[in-house]
Amino acid sequence: MGRFIVRRVMQMAFVMWAVSVMTFFIFNVIPNGDPAVRMAGKNPTETQIEAIRREWGFDDNLIVQYVTMMKKIFTGDLVSYFTQLPVGEEIVKGLPRTLSLAIGAAILWMFVAICFGLYSAVRAGKFADRFLTIIALIGISMPVFWIGALMNYYLGYKAGIFPNGGYVEFTKDPIDWAYHLILPWTALAILFIGFYSRVLRSNVLDTINEDYVRTARAKGLSERRIMVRHVLRNSLIPIVTLWGLDFGAVVGGGAILTETVFDLQGVGQYAAEATLQLDVPPVLATTMFAAFFIVLLNAVVDIMYAYLDPRIRLQ
Repeated sequence: MGRFIVRRVMQMAFVMWAVSVMTFFIFNVIPNGDPAVRMAGKNPTETQIEAIRREWGFDDNLIVQYVTMMKKIFTGDLVSYFTQLPVGEEIVKGLPRTLSLAIGAAILWMFVAICFGLYSAVRAGKFADRFLTIIALIGISMPVFWIGALMNYYLGYKAGIFPNGGYVEFTKDPIDWAYHLILPWTALAILFIGFYSRVLRSNVLDTINEDYVRTARAKGLSERRIMVRHVLRNSLIPIVTLWGLDFGAVVGGGAILTETVFDLQGVGQYAAEATLQLDVPPVLATTMFAAFFIVLLNAVVDIMYAYLDPRIRLQ
């Protein structure tokens, strides 16, 4: 297991390096033209363009430009040309908001999806199974920005049951923090609950007829222990993979719409606003930020996968 973890960490480092190279080429080389002009934003002056060219070393060769860019990203030496604020500080400021949204929604969709999927599989073909199937399809079909806007308007603005957007720091008031995030968590989790519950139901129905399950029944094990220790554990392997990748994507920017609808001012919303303003440094930093979380969670998923299925460690 130790060698497996070391191998996955080395692969993660290689993938991050490859992503950084691709990011450099996408932002600086492939578009052609003067990258200093693109980075200067709207209506720049010649003085601003020249200062950016010197700062980023755009007159040097590509290797020097790449090293300069990565140094700025990983040392936090990036400043927004639109707001004149340090990009690293803005990301650190928004990260707790994004993590609060992503972690809460991920726990919610995983827990509810396991309950729905397992119950639906146990009751396969009956009314409860068909009812949950309809609910899951409805959840999958609803865009997060639409369901979020409806929840925010009717439950927040009209009924006043929940806050109409905004965010409260966890350190100030944990209860109010959770209260402000109930609607965002639910809006973001609905799509994943429907999809995960359908996948888990299919996996459980496939696994429940395996030879080792019949052997466990022949040994006299209780049905509950068989479902939890044998069927559910093996059925969760692909779910864990999906969960890790989706969680990394949500943290890396997949929650942009949810953050915007509920005005959480997280990293995703910061990246969206920077894109609209053609502010390259924040977009560059948030791109690497997103890539880091996706690659990191992918490696964590591989390790969890190996824990659930020891055969994976031999590959």
